[in-house]
Amino acid sequence: MKMPEIIQPNRQVVAFVLMVFLSQACLEPIRYSVMEETESGSFIAHLAKDLGLGTGELATRSARVVSDDDKQRLQLDRQTGDLLLREKLDREELCGPVELCVLHFQVLLEKPVQFFEGELSIQDINDHSPVFPTGEMLLKIPENSQPGTLFPLKLAQDLDVGSNGLQKYTINPNSHFHVLNRNHSEGKKYPDLVQDKALDREEQAEFTLTLTALDGASPPRSGTITVRILIMDVNDNAPEFVHTPYEVQVLENSPLESPILSVSAKDRDSGNFGSISYGFFQASDEIKQTFSINEVTGEIRLTKKLDFEHIKSYHVEVEAIDGGGLSGKGTVVIHVVDVNDNAPELTISSLTNSIPENAPETVVSIFRIRDKDSEDNGKMICSIPDNLPFLLKPTFKNFYTLLTESPLDRESQAEYNITITVTDLGTPRLKTQHNITVTVSDVNDNAPAFSQTTYTLRVRENNSPALHLGSVSATDADSGANAHVTYSLLPPQDPQLPLASLVSINADNGQLFALRSLDYEALQAFEFGVRAADRGSPALSSQARVRVLVLDDNDNSPFVLYPPQNGSAPCTELVPRAAEAGYLVTKVVAVDGDSGQNAWLSYQLLRATEPGLFGVWAHNGEVRTARLLSERDAVKHRLVVLVKDNGEPPRSASVTLHVLLVDGFSQPYLPLPEVAAAEAQADPLTVYLVIALASVSSLFLFSVLVFVAVRLCRRSRAASAGRCPVPEGHFPGHLVDVSGTGTLSQSYQYEVCLTGVPRTGEFKFLKPVFPNLLVEDTEREIKENPNCRNSFVFN
Repeated sequence: MKMPEIIQPNRQVVAFVLMVFLSQACLEPIRYSVMEETESGSFIAHLAKDLGLGTGELATRSARVVSDDDKQRLQLDRQTGDLLLREKLDREELCGPVELCVLHFQVLLEKPVQFFEGELSIQDINDHSPVFPTGEMLLKIPENSQPGTLFPLKLAQDLDVGSNGLQKYTINPNSHFHVLNRNHSEGKKYPDLVQDKALDREEQAEFTLTLTALDGASPPRSGTITVRILIMDVNDNAPEFVHTPYEVQVLENSPLESPILSVSAKDRDSGNFGSISYGFFQASDEIKQTFSINEVTGEIRLTKKLDFEHIKSYHVEVEAIDGGGLSGKGTVVIHVVDVNDNAPELTISSLTNSIPENAPETVVSIFRIRDKDSEDNGKMICSIPDNLPFLLKPTFKNFYTLLTESPLDRESQAEYNITITVTDLGTPRLKTQHNITVTVSDVNDNAPAFSQTTYTLRVRENNSPALHLGSVSATDADSGANAHVTYSLLPPQDPQLPLASLVSINADNGQLFALRSLDYEALQAFEFGVRAADRGSPALSSQARVRVLVLDDNDNSPFVLYPPQNGSAPCTELVPRAAEAGYLVTKVVAVDGDSGQNAWLSYQLLRATEPGLFGVWAHNGEVRTARLLSERDAVKHRLVVLVKDNGEPPRSASVTLHVLLVDGFSQPYLPLPEVAAAEAQADPLTVYLVIALASVSSLFLFSVLVFVAVRLCRRSRAASAGRCPVPEGHFPGHLVDVSGTGTLSQSYQYEVCLTGVPRTGEFKFLKPVFPNLLVEDTEREIKENPNCRNSFVFN
């Protein structure tokens, strides 16, 4: 017997075994019949036709046959729709003495769920003969017994029912006795021996008769027993039971050898004729195995475990016999009282272990519950835990359907363990639990998600091809192929950006590589999109932006804008001998195509004809006199100025300046000896042609430059209050004040204007701003020295 267990279910659905048919069940059962002992596989009926279903519909709806006792004695051919026998049926084994033997079954259809009730009547065949419990019985009759006296005989048993069962008893012909057939209240046939004439012990002390039991078949089956009759001396009084019938209730869990009750009989005779012994009368084997009776005391005890679910009551006939052979009969009715000794049973009829996520209401399982006990002991409660997204619905009789309450999300929970608890209402309560594991299969409902919406990568220019720039990463909450992420580049938003020749991406891991060397001076930064797509059906994807910043490398040397390095005759700077220390001789103007500290330029005097006479300011490239000039200083000086950037390693460029010391700006221009020698050696005609061509070209170019400069300066003055535009980052946008200490004793200002793109290195114009008087003197000096006309442009 199972130990009781008290439970508190979280969610309860009260269900009684006998419940009203629901709408999805057929109200009227379909009925069939079959003869017992029919061979297995035999055809019973065309079930699909009787249910009004198509032949193929049984297969598509997963039809099955379920019996009440869970023993599959029937089988359904889903292809043909035929109902067949799975095994031979023995009516006596299934139903015993019950004449109407019906096997109940249900037809279960899934998709959608539907039930049909069915009954199979098992017809009896005459396959059993009547059988007496023994082959011989002894009957003692007193010699003074009167004709017409009845003497009970032993009963025969026939397992068949109806006309195939026991119908009558006969005895071999004789002159003293015949058999009387009587019907018991339970429908059994009882034989009584009837005395026809007076007996004389001295004439015949013993009779031997043959009692025959016949069934109603044609030809009938029979069984016999030998009846020995002994004629006894006179015994006036037979024993009589004090109470009859006796009725008693016994718990089915009563232990063995428990006393049931004691019967008692009295005999008014004395002596040996008044002594009484007790015994069972015509008891069946079941009664003999279950109970025992004390011959002296009449106490009945239990010798076999009772089972209310098997036999609910026993009718026991007891006999009291005195010493003279007379007997009295009594009846004991033993009612078995049900106790809650059977836990509920749960049988799975249909089970789905895997459910796709996001699916609507889905049937997980169809199962049946049963309790063999009766009354409250057989009433049941079925429940599942309250914290699960599943519902338990009563479907048909004691069938239940377990289904999802709402769509499931695999990413939240991929597996559920469902415990179905069935509890009866007996005392104490018993329960049965059954575990079902449901896995949630993945559906591609999650797009890959990047770890960042925007990635910023940095790479130094002049990189090697196939350099790893960085990686992008995306994850997918799905599983399997739905979570396998592949990466690709999106078409650039700027059609001018040659993205396919700049970067590539590894489709498997999102690593980005540079396809060629990058040049900061050509491309400082570029941006593109990447896509991460899974392999689901349909595929889902997401996008992220990647910005690549090219870091400057010191790969450009400074470029000198002034003095121009065009290979023509060098320009000579004129310095009056009266110039004081700090006199501005000229200014070296240079640019660097790099950026940042790679473009920070410094100037230094590398070589000079007379060291100490001139100096170069390190930050602005101004060349100034370091001391007063004297008559002893040479007239011509050659200066080499080094321009160096601040990169690592630093790059540099040099420029050569020619300085001519004059007594004043009115002194005629003295050509350099090197130039004079070269002119003397050149062919006069060639020199004239070159000079003419150079003059025309210079005038044309000068006119164009002046026109452009004037237009740009006017436009710039209108927009910025007369200030000249300066490219950001290379030259300051303010004027530099210089105090002259030489012949130009007054203060002056100058501006350097370059083209809009500093990388071209094109020098636009250098405009000094002098007071009016000094400007006129300077213009006059320049006109007298035409070779220096390109050094300054005045407005």
